[in-house]
Order: sequence, then C-alpha cells, then structure tokens
Amino acid sequence: MKMPSSPKEPFAALLRRRKRQLLARLQVPPDGLPGSLALTHRRCQGKKHVERIPEDWVDSVRPRVVRGRKFKDAIAEIFAANAQLLALERNHSHRIAKVEKVRKPRPKG
Repeated sequence: MKMPSSPKEPFAALLRRRKRQLLARLQVPPDGLPGSLALTHRRCQGKKHVERIPEDWVDSVRPRVVRGRKFKDAIAEIFAANAQLLALERNHSHRIAKVEKVRKPRPKG
C-alpha cells in the first residue's frame, strides 16, 4: 500500500518543523543515565531495583541523569509527533479518496 501524501494543514507543518528542530539538536549523551536520581533509605524495595548512589557522588551523577532524561523526552516527543502526523495523513488520504470517488465518472450501464 502506498503511503499518502503529507497533509498541508498548518498543524502538520508545525509538527514537521518541531521534529526537524528536535532531530537537529538530538545527540545521544555518551554519559547519560536512565531513570532518576533518588536519594532513598535502605529498605526492602520488593522487585524494584534501586541503585544506591553514594552521597558524595550525587553532584556529579545528577547532570548525567538529567541529560538522559532530556534525551528520552526528546525521543518521546518525536514519536508523538510521528503518531500525530500518521493520523493526519490517514485523515488526509480519506478526504482525497472521497473527492476522487465523487469526481470519478460512473460507468454507463
């Protein structure tokens, strides 16, 4: 099945422009860390795995966690824009199909 042409609505243009901006500045942080920096007391966490960070490391680890979170948020925003653009493309193709169906001459029979 052929992908439909891109919709030209202002919202679609805004989404495409935002995606380009994010992709242009997106770089995998080489020292980025997943998750969050949680200062917790040692206690049973059930199945949840919590990595303990020594207090004297907190100031050096926190920026790495922030870089990891910013990267993850940018990827999530790009994927959300892709999903919205796909929905717009689907709606756009339905409108085009309806117009073509109306324009198409009916066979004489």
